[in-house]
Amino acid sequence: MAGKSDFTVPFIISAVLHIGVIAILAMGVDFQDKPKLPTPQAQSAPVQAVVVDQQKVDDYVQKLKQDKAAAERRERERQQELDRKANEAKKAREQEQERIRKLEVERKQKELETQKAADAAKAAKLKEQQEKEKAQKAEAERKAKEQQRKEAEEAALKAEQKRKAEEAAAKKAEEERKRKEAERKAKEEAERKRKAEDEARRRQEQELADALAAEQAALSATRNRQVMSEVDRYRAMITATIQRNLVVDESMRGKVCKVKVRLAKDGFVTNSQIIEGDPVVCRAAKAAINKAGRLPVSQEPDVYQLMKEINLQVRPEFN
Repeated sequence: MAGKSDFTVPFIISAVLHIGVIAILAMGVDFQDKPKLPTPQAQSAPVQAVVVDQQKVDDYVQKLKQDKAAAERRERERQQELDRKANEAKKAREQEQERIRKLEVERKQKELETQKAADAAKAAKLKEQQEKEKAQKAEAERKAKEQQRKEAEEAALKAEQKRKAEEAAAKKAEEERKRKEAERKAKEEAERKRKAEDEARRRQEQELADALAAEQAALSATRNRQVMSEVDRYRAMITATIQRNLVVDESMRGKVCKVKVRLAKDGFVTNSQIIEGDPVVCRAAKAAINKAGRLPVSQEPDVYQLMKEINLQVRPEFN
């Protein structure tokens, strides 16, 4: 009985102390997820059971400490995030207020500049009107003085003009006659020179046009000969290509077929049409054209224009 009491008292004391520590630590941690404390075993548990329960309590205490530290760390991080967002919001609000303030300053400045410009324009218009009226008044005064001067001069000269009128009239009539005569001669001379220059220019232009026409005709004739030579050369090449692809037999000897071939710019056969001739030769010719697929064609535009639709005579050749 005494042995059992020796183990029971220390066990109870240890359990009470651990429960008190756990309760104190639990008050400072998150209560959302509270694990249950291990229930002390009966006083009659053996010595080995007391050691195992003590380890569990120590582990649980350590876990509570870690949970509390993690919760405190999360709270610090949450508070830091809130502080950061608050600072950012404050900074954004201050920036927006500064932007609005600057916009208001700019608006007032623009209004002031607009008003200044309007005032300046109004003042300039008023000044312009005043200067215009001043100039009109000065011009009217000048004209009035000029008229007065002319009237005075006319009055002073009237007597002398009357005295010299007949002489001046006679002299003027003679001068007018001479002037008209000189003007007539000058016009006649100018007309003669103009006609001579026009005729010389016309002859020169005609000579130049004749020379250009002759040169163009010579160039055209030369080019036409070159083009026809190229057409004949490519016609021979096309005929040779068809002959190479032509399947012949003795029934075709001495017979001929006339076909029309339409070519693309790269020589691709876009269409072939029988015009007339022996049916057997014509079928063989059309088959040879289709087999060739692409025929020789010149890359020169004027030569191609004469070859894009070409009529050919296919006459089977026998070696």
